[in-house]
Amino acid sequence: MTAPRPRPEARRERASDERDGVLSLTGVDLTTEVVRTARLVLRPHRPDDADAVFRACQDADTQRWLLALPVPYTREVAEEFVTAVSPRGRAEGRELSCAIEADGELVGSCGLHHLEDGRRLGPEVGYWIAPWARRRGYATEAARALADWALDRGAHRVHLLADVRNGTSQAVAERAGFVREGVVRSCLSYRDGSRADAVLFGRLPGD
Repeated sequence: MTAPRPRPEARRERASDERDGVLSLTGVDLTTEVVRTARLVLRPHRPDDADAVFRACQDADTQRWLLALPVPYTREVAEEFVTAVSPRGRAEGRELSCAIEADGELVGSCGLHHLEDGRRLGPEVGYWIAPWARRRGYATEAARALADWALDRGAHRVHLLADVRNGTSQAVAERAGFVREGVVRSCLSYRDGSRADAVLFGRLPGD
């Protein structure tokens, strides 16, 4: 499946917004963009990622903290994510959704969201790591790289939200250079109808 390329006029609009603190995507083709770190390749999802995504998303902790994740998580949902949902976000210029690859293996997913509306909190970083690849610093490395990517392109700030009970994600944010800015009350909605607070983290160009 070949994703459509971003509209040229959309790229021009974003370039003109750079003075307002919105990152510039001039010269960037989001459908193919890859971000590299010392150990990781953050690349577009591919159809052959479906098996690993499906297996990873059976994990109880992944399902607990990823509120948008369908439960039960079927292989059909995984296939739709890697072949349609993730590529669509890139093609429409809304997000840079990435498979996290280490040594040729998918070890998680990450992304920069809200690229098209960054004047307020700026792009939002998200991430998850597969159970078999945790405690190796991959989430920190990916989050730092995505924030750097956005700030280098003119974003005035980048942010992320972590449930107040999710100490692991909060530690990732701090190690990736984000600063704890406060608690956003009752901003998370869980599948059982309950709500929870989240810690807001931000990174500025000088951080």
